Amino acid sequence: MSLNPCADAILAEVADRNQILALSAWSRDPRSTSMDLALAQRLPSTHGTVEEVLALRPDLVIDGRFIAPATASAYARLGLKLETVDLAATVEDARAQVRRLAGLVGHPDRGEALVARMDAVLAAAAPPPGAPPIPAVVWEPGGIVPGQGTLVSDLLVRTGYTNFSALRGLGQADRLPLERMLADPPRVILVADAGDRAAADQDRALAHPALRALTGTTRAAFAPNLLYCGGPTVIRAAQRLAEVRHQILPRRGRGTAAGGGGVMAKGTAR
Repeated sequence: MSLNPCADAILAEVADRNQILALSAWSRDPRSTSMDLALAQRLPSTHGTVEEVLALRPDLVIDGRFIAPATASAYARLGLKLETVDLAATVEDARAQVRRLAGLVGHPDRGEALVARMDAVLAAAAPPPGAPPIPAVVWEPGGIVPGQGTLVSDLLVRTGYTNFSALRGLGQADRLPLERMLADPPRVILVADAGDRAAADQDRALAHPALRALTGTTRAAFAPNLLYCGGPTVIRAAQRLAEVRHQILPRRGRGTAAGGGGVMAKGTAR
């Protein structure tokens, strides 16, 4: 049983269907799923309560590292084996996580196959030799940016970008105000907006009219569910980043087709 959406996506690739008692309810939500939505909706899911876990009596419970101590203690008292997974901070972490989960379900060969697919896409998504890196900001609602030491930062570098916010001293979950964005704009703004109307009304900065003045900046959609998970998410994120780079520098890029949304017109609001 998986209670972690990042683990859900990997287990869906490496475990037999009859090994999966349930995935997390997060994977059934189009805004948060990191796996194929149709497949997630066909598999059982839970909201992760101890009562739900106990009712299914799994051989193994997989959850995130920040599981509540009381919950972990309850599993131990009930004789349930718990394994925790952390957010992958690098591609190397993502590979190790795939191998670990594949080993836990007894299919290390499937883990190696997934790692090989990840590596093949990363190789295809890499920029051509000598291509100058493109300064890019991943901009989330509230002006939040991912800093150095995050998986998306590693993917940016591997696909031909620099993490513009990290180079300016911003760390993980720091805020990049609209005013600072306008005063010191990057070449690319990757807008990680789920497209939810209510959220958009609360955070108009992502589509502020002042952004139209940034004629040298391209804005592109980057699905929020590409930001945090490893495993198969690495494949989709790398493909999307290469696609954006290829559309910015079509003569020099080697981007692959696949993606999480269309490129927005240069210097225009969403």
